[in-house]
Amino acid sequence: MSDTGDERGRRDEVDREAEQGAEQRVQQQDGQQDEARGRAGEGARRGRRRFLKGAGIAAGGAAAGAVGGALLADGGQQSILASVGSDLTPDSAMAVPVAGPWRPRHNGHVDIVYSVDTAQKLVALTFDDGPMPNWTPMVHDVLDAEQVKATFFLVGERLVRNGGLIKDRMARHEAANHTWAHQNLSRMTHPEALAAIGRAHRAIGSVLGREARLLRPPFGHFGGTAVSAAGQLGYDMTLWSIKMLEKTYEAHPPKLVDYIVGNTQQGGIVLAHDTGNPDRLVALRNLVPMIRGLRAKGFEFVTVSELREAGARSPAPAPAEKP
Repeated sequence: MSDTGDERGRRDEVDREAEQGAEQRVQQQDGQQDEARGRAGEGARRGRRRFLKGAGIAAGGAAAGAVGGALLADGGQQSILASVGSDLTPDSAMAVPVAGPWRPRHNGHVDIVYSVDTAQKLVALTFDDGPMPNWTPMVHDVLDAEQVKATFFLVGERLVRNGGLIKDRMARHEAANHTWAHQNLSRMTHPEALAAIGRAHRAIGSVLGREARLLRPPFGHFGGTAVSAAGQLGYDMTLWSIKMLEKTYEAHPPKLVDYIVGNTQQGGIVLAHDTGNPDRLVALRNLVPMIRGLRAKGFEFVTVSELREAGARSPAPAPAEKP
């Protein structure tokens, strides 16, 4: 059932109210979580010492030995934390934001996509973190010259400041959401994640006149609240199947080209960045040989949404044979 204008208006009003003060709460929460992790770590160390002491005293008892083996078998402190520290689960782990009935806006589910099963040799090239004046125009120059489509995961506050760099250059490309200020979604409450995603969503609509429907969490980090916020706003999430390893190949750029061309699979999603640390220029300055190398292998470049549509049209893969 489609939403009425009044219902959409009420949801937008709720989203804007949730946004107020959210960024300050994120900063405060980060500090509190860091302090809590410090206390938890010290508590776990004390607990582990007490446990080991007790286990030593009762070493002759089979039950104590069994418990000690179970708790310490896969790494000691972490196992103890897992067994006695359930209260350490962060709020950001909760994937359902309310106690009552709730479902994501888009067909009741949130897809998290790394790659797509497709019978066609398609690949989606993606760029994160822009737009910024340093390299975003250079990336668009290359894509224009090579007639390549891409998906740009845009940081909302950077788009508001630098939208003029790309406003007239996005015709063939897809605009997607990379949150408002590139903060870590895995530490946010549901209202904070809703604000970070929703504010960027509105910026994309205002600057580019588009409604983004794909979210990539900064750093690839997310918890349950990021999924629930994405679902409330009608988003699916996009990760990647292969990324540029600029630091690894900083001294040998041709090897980065070989790595990307040799390891990209059909239906793959390639992660790159159009701003950031200087080593990322290793990838950006070698986009042309990467693009041409993939085309020589028969690949066609599409946006992430086009890739997903192609996957939906492709027949389901045959089930794996049992050994």
